[in-house]
Amino acid sequence: MKIILAILIFSFIIIFHELGHFLFAKKCGVKVNEFTLGLGPTLISWGKGETKYCLKLLPFGGSCVMEGEDTESDSDRAFNKKSRWERFQIVFGGPFFNFILAYILSVIYISAVGINDTTITDVMDGYAAEEAGLQAGDTIVSINGYHVHFYNEISIYTFLHSNADSFRIVYTRDGVKYTTTVVPKYSEEAGRKLIGITKNSEYKKVSPVGVLKYSLYEIKYQIYTTISSLRMLATGEIAVDQVSGPVGVVTTISDVYDESVSSGAFYVFVNMLSIAILLSANLGVMNLLPFPALDGGRILLIIIETVRGKKLNENIENGINLVGFALLMVLMVVVMYNDILKLM
Repeated sequence: MKIILAILIFSFIIIFHELGHFLFAKKCGVKVNEFTLGLGPTLISWGKGETKYCLKLLPFGGSCVMEGEDTESDSDRAFNKKSRWERFQIVFGGPFFNFILAYILSVIYISAVGINDTTITDVMDGYAAEEAGLQAGDTIVSINGYHVHFYNEISIYTFLHSNADSFRIVYTRDGVKYTTTVVPKYSEEAGRKLIGITKNSEYKKVSPVGVLKYSLYEIKYQIYTTISSLRMLATGEIAVDQVSGPVGVVTTISDVYDESVSSGAFYVFVNMLSIAILLSANLGVMNLLPFPALDGGRILLIIIETVRGKKLNENIENGINLVGFALLMVLMVVVMYNDILKLM
């Protein structure tokens, strides 16, 4: 059951991404030859109008194959015959739909469980927060200029900046705003520096307007976390073998399912929602990276074309995308290999 659930979550997020490309292609008058979910051999295919729809063996990945996207075409409805603005819309449509999906899921999630805000429950004796004058009941507004709206944002910010010597914290107490500097202290138990605040896991409901507002904050938090993780990967603070691919994500979903199922269907539902929000926002950000074969790589080529005032040679552009795709496949194999090693 949990494996099927993981596959369904993956498939739904991917199909929503490809739907973005598909709908923008239709809007711009581009012919879509094939709309596919999965990779590998085709299990089922059916045709409706000019588009063939396919379900493939491996439930990871998908595609929206457009006329003239990677091959030459003389058709007026070919992707490569459209204007830069139209091609940009089509390429950006996939990641954009991922952010839309993440927002919709966030609205459902926050409506169901509420928010765990940034009000401090307690401060730890002898730690930096106490020394800086923070007290239980204070509400943290920002850390080093980064505005926080959920307690998770405080946790992830301090974790991602664990080497920082100090944090400039803005907080409110009895409606008055204060600023203090917190110098974190190393904790042997945690294995890193801590500022020394605690927060209970109590969630509070917000108004319908608050749900819409906090859902935007949730997307901001997910995007910030993904970009910061990529930065740490690039600087060597995170090793490649710590990165999870499809196998690792399925394992995580399975673990979360096992931990949630004893608490009832509602907890399974909200925890799966939380993972889906993370995955959808993550996929949106990852696809916008300026790497060949990714949507961000195609957008970069459109920008280069705009600056040059003319298109790149199609053979060169297709070659760049082909090399990028090959490198992505190699990276996927490495990541999946590491995921399998972790399981063993």
